[in-house]
Amino acid sequence: MIISLVVTGLGCLSFYPAAALNSYVAFLAALFILATGVTLLQICSNPYAAIIGKPETASSRLNLAQGFNSLGTTIGPIVGTILIYQVFSDGVQTIESVSKTYVLYGFVFMLMAVIVKLAKMPSFINDERIESGFSIFKNKHLVFGIIAIFFYVGSEVSIGTWIVEFLKDKNIMGMEESEASYFLSYFWGGLMIGRLMASQSLNKDIKPLKKYISMTLIAISVFFFIYIATSIKFVDGDFIFKMLSFSKVYIYLIYIALSIFAFIVSSGNAAKSLVVFSIINVFLILTAMFAKGELAMWSILGAGLFFSIGWSNIFTLAIKDLGKYTSQGSSLLVMAIVGGAALPWAQSHIIESYNIQISFVVPLIGLMYIIFYGLHGYKAK
Repeated sequence: MIISLVVTGLGCLSFYPAAALNSYVAFLAALFILATGVTLLQICSNPYAAIIGKPETASSRLNLAQGFNSLGTTIGPIVGTILIYQVFSDGVQTIESVSKTYVLYGFVFMLMAVIVKLAKMPSFINDERIESGFSIFKNKHLVFGIIAIFFYVGSEVSIGTWIVEFLKDKNIMGMEESEASYFLSYFWGGLMIGRLMASQSLNKDIKPLKKYISMTLIAISVFFFIYIATSIKFVDGDFIFKMLSFSKVYIYLIYIALSIFAFIVSSGNAAKSLVVFSIINVFLILTAMFAKGELAMWSILGAGLFFSIGWSNIFTLAIKDLGKYTSQGSSLLVMAIVGGAALPWAQSHIIESYNIQISFVVPLIGLMYIIFYGLHGYKAK
């Protein structure tokens, strides 16, 4: 894990020489190093969270870990917008402002590597012989799970990638890019809300009443955190506080209540919650595709709430009972995040040929496969 943090930090720091060289190839190299570090970190951290406790609560732990991961993706757009557009420039994105922002992130990752090195974390040694070759693909639930991760990450990243352009569209909200970037935090914040609630919902050691009370408190607390965070602006060298009217966010609050109801209906079952949440997301994306204005905006932002449990639930269902193949299976699952590059690319071609609303048919197709996996795919052995 320490090595992965160092590599990620080096990837971020590489943006500075890339900016100095003003080279497209150098920026690609920096992105490659950064992506390598993030991939290594996922390969290390996800199986670690799964095996650190009882197998039956693995999904709960993974959702908790992913919840804190979503904290970064929630405040990241806000911090990035402030640093790139305001702290390191005068309201215009430049190569220098981007490189300085990444350098700052690089030092943060290096500091995290030092903290992990000094921390006394439990270590695990696999006594079973680690298998290689293609015999792992006899585990059909893993194969279906790899495809599910491909579509899950691809669908989630597709929406996250194109939300700003979606909100800039005159048929939706007609926002400026800097303003739309703030609202992106509601999408990623929804993943944090859902994952933290899932850590309670999927934990079989917590009694139902206590479970639902804690889930509600988590949802309310995190919502207000996002609400306050997106109200802080950095203008002309000063921080100003301008809260969004509650009349503008009531639809999002309805979606939060719907996510709590979805957890109750799912009864703490990983596969069932995968199906229920994906079906709700299908309806939200269809609404975003055919509605206008604030309904379309909050529907696409609210989709984050229902993408939240996807990664952790698919991952734990896919590696279940793999035994000596667990390490290899985990690596293959993490490799499937390439869907996060493939699906946004496919969506970009639809945007160019038609329009941005119709382009969301791409994550819609991905969700249909995830529903199949939650119904039947995870059962295949």
